[in-house]
Amino acid sequence: MICVSIGRGRHRHMIAEHRHLVEQGARLVELRLDYIHGQVNLKRLLTNRPCPVIVTCRRREDSGKWSDSESSRAMLLRQAIAEGVEYVDLEEDLATQIPRFGETKRIISFHDFSKTPDDLSALHQRLSAADADIVKVATMANQPHDNLRMLQLIKSATIPTVGMCMGEIGTPSRLLAGRFGSPFTYSTFHHERSLAPGQLSFHEMRNVYRYESVDTKTEVFGVIADPVGQSLSPVLHNAAFQAKGMNRVYLPFRIPAEHLEAFVKDAQHLGIRGISVTIPHKESVVRLLTKVDGAVRGIGAANTVIFDGDAALGYNTDYRAAMTCIDLATETNETDEAPLSGMVALMLGAGGVSKAIVFGLVRRGADVVVANRTQQRADNLASQFGCRTIPWARRHAISADLIINGTSMGMHPNVDESPYDHRYLRTDAVVFDTVYNPESTLLIKQAVQQNCRVITGVEMFIRQAAQQFLLFTGQEAPIELLRESLKRATGAVKL
Repeated sequence: MICVSIGRGRHRHMIAEHRHLVEQGARLVELRLDYIHGQVNLKRLLTNRPCPVIVTCRRREDSGKWSDSESSRAMLLRQAIAEGVEYVDLEEDLATQIPRFGETKRIISFHDFSKTPDDLSALHQRLSAADADIVKVATMANQPHDNLRMLQLIKSATIPTVGMCMGEIGTPSRLLAGRFGSPFTYSTFHHERSLAPGQLSFHEMRNVYRYESVDTKTEVFGVIADPVGQSLSPVLHNAAFQAKGMNRVYLPFRIPAEHLEAFVKDAQHLGIRGISVTIPHKESVVRLLTKVDGAVRGIGAANTVIFDGDAALGYNTDYRAAMTCIDLATETNETDEAPLSGMVALMLGAGGVSKAIVFGLVRRGADVVVANRTQQRADNLASQFGCRTIPWARRHAISADLIINGTSMGMHPNVDESPYDHRYLRTDAVVFDTVYNPESTLLIKQAVQQNCRVITGVEMFIRQAAQQFLLFTGQEAPIELLRESLKRATGAVKL
């Protein structure tokens, strides 16, 4: 189950939120009494409650809001037990003061907002000894390996255990807890009202990640990045898995660069079958792979990894997706030996996506000129693929048939930026912007006004995701569903 934590200041708001969540499908909620302003009226909160509840009253040192005395807090929790609540959450020290009574189940909880302790097993044994029906351990993840340690604790526990790592690095532990045997996990009642670091909303847990459908046989996929919160890949792939009726889930993994190798080693133990790879890992992941395709060898970067037993296989779908888009826009035949021969292509930017596109353009015979705000990066890219460079300030001096934006300029929220002055756009040019949020960047809008042919970042993003889906599953992706999901997600951002 998903336990939805409700923290509202007024009784009527907490009651209304409780009812609303049950209408949305919630089967268990946590009432955070420490959020109530003034004296708590338990009877009012509990009478005719629409689903089972966990009653929690968290003190300030445990990142709660309770400011009254400890004796008052203990009395309130005893009263909740006397009222017959389904669960009561007690910290270890308080559990020794409040005996078991009636049918109320005891959740003995531990929180560490700075780290994940080294010896989780000893901690768990101590909490279990406090007459626990359920042990709850919530700690801060400072490295991705903390997730695996927490999930293995859940799996090995003899008493039902709710374990989670907090913070953005810890998000996978919240989403995979059920797969490893946790009786429930926690979410917040609203995406803008997180009650703990890294907590996801009930809507995200249920509708994007389909948490209640995840079981021990669920195959795990995901995207690794740092940061990762802005990625829309989970929205696309999870929608596609659901549409195809697949027992698969796709998660965001925030992996700091120094922990990449450890994460790749942990992947098999986490049940991960495949990952999308993005900034800053596309190049550094290559050395950790056991086999790569020709595109990865040529580019020196991978954006897709498939785990097959002990093997890690690398692919680059950025390259294939971009070339498909360009072939369609330029009406060239990709089967020709050099379909872009005679075409001048101006590559703006020298990052991972630029590298993939330049590799493809050079292979197709284009005359590629690279311009980047940091000249050294442009020189390095041009040297790798045998093409030309031009200083960023002189990029408009090139009369280009194809202009590609591989920078982040124009990306939400900086929608008024463009990497290229529209006055220099040729009406017969093709303009390709790899930014997909928003789809109609300022560069794309101005190119349309100049009657240029355009390729949007949405088209490239969808095509690379579709090719990843094929690698992940062996099946063709529902392209239109991917497109609708992406446009819906980016539309919500723009609003």
